[in-house]
Amino acid sequence: MTLSQEQIDRYHEDGFLVLDSALDPREVESLREAFERDCETPGPQVVPEEGSNRVRAVYASHQRQPEYAGLVRDPRVLGAAKQLLSDDLYIYQFKINAKPALGGEKWSWHQDYVAWQIADNLPAPLQVNVAVFLDDVDEFNGPVIFLPGSHRSGLVQQSRKATAKSEQHLDPEDIALSGAQLTELVGRRGMVSPKGPAGSVVLFSPEIVHGSGPNMSPFARRLLIMTYNDSSNLPSWSGEPRPDHLVCRDTEPLRQLDTTFLAALQGAAA
Repeated sequence: MTLSQEQIDRYHEDGFLVLDSALDPREVESLREAFERDCETPGPQVVPEEGSNRVRAVYASHQRQPEYAGLVRDPRVLGAAKQLLSDDLYIYQFKINAKPALGGEKWSWHQDYVAWQIADNLPAPLQVNVAVFLDDVDEFNGPVIFLPGSHRSGLVQQSRKATAKSEQHLDPEDIALSGAQLTELVGRRGMVSPKGPAGSVVLFSPEIVHGSGPNMSPFARRLLIMTYNDSSNLPSWSGEPRPDHLVCRDTEPLRQLDTTFLAALQGAAA
């Protein structure tokens, strides 16, 4: 999955890049099974939907599930991230946003780097998000919507609301754009919603404005997001740092696998 110069240029211009069917069905199924196992692991890394026991997000699954530990080092994934950022990358944050069928909650309009700058004093937006569709994504099950090129407009909303929605993590609602800010940006940038089969990958900037509506369909929309950060761009805290499941402490540059994550797992089991 080596990116062409045209794809690299498109990423930097639009702030995101879609790679259809980058992972095959067997790989996707192994990632789904790992997700189901991880949802059963108790702990603060599992974030429920408001007023419900349904899972909204799970963090740091790569620390517990071997499929994800391999995926972050898969040459198709890590290799593409290196092309867009630098050779020395580590996982800053790993999460799976789980939008259950028939009512999975929305994610408010926001820019990721704002959250990380506020919560972790992250020096610069030297990250790339690599999102993997664990389900088919269509217009009905709450796809992510991007404002193309908005990553080139700087940070729009730079402060956090006085009342936090979540005590466990910095929820997008805490740093959501106002209606006026969104209207102005959409007027200039428009909106795009990548869709495609499970196994598709979307690479996107930490500064691009994005959000998603609720899932009103009878089909789940689970989205895995690996955030790679440059190893020279480390967070710092004046007080108590956020927990390890939210901000990974292992900042050693990742070593790329010689093969795909599933082949490596199967080889280790043989």
